[in-house]
Amino acid sequence: MNYRNLLAAMFGTLFVVSGTSVVAADLAAGEKIFKKCKVCHSLKEGGKHKIGPNLFGVMGRISGTAKKFKYSKAMKGAAITWDEGTLTEYLTKPKAFIPGNKMAFPGLKKPEQIENVIAFISENTK
Repeated sequence: MNYRNLLAAMFGTLFVVSGTSVVAADLAAGEKIFKKCKVCHSLKEGGKHKIGPNLFGVMGRISGTAKKFKYSKAMKGAAITWDEGTLTEYLTKPKAFIPGNKMAFPGLKKPEQIENVIAFISENTK
């Protein structure tokens, strides 16, 4: 019985360590992808808006509501709450998800890129 507990503890430790490595790898990949985004967006708390709004606090925020940013009517009218699901759809095809929005970026093609950049944004905008 002690061997079973020991094996369970070892497996649990391995799972946590390997899970942490995956998250770090995902965040590193997300940071690399975000380089495309940072031309227009910042993540800094209290940071200024660029061509696009500052993304600090974006998770849980309603579209078109960042203070002092001039949004398109389409973005203001969409009333979407940003979360992993809505950001995934938006980053896949921004113009199709919210027709009439001003974002010029055509979207990301690979699901893992979208997942990684959302993880990076989420982690860096809490």
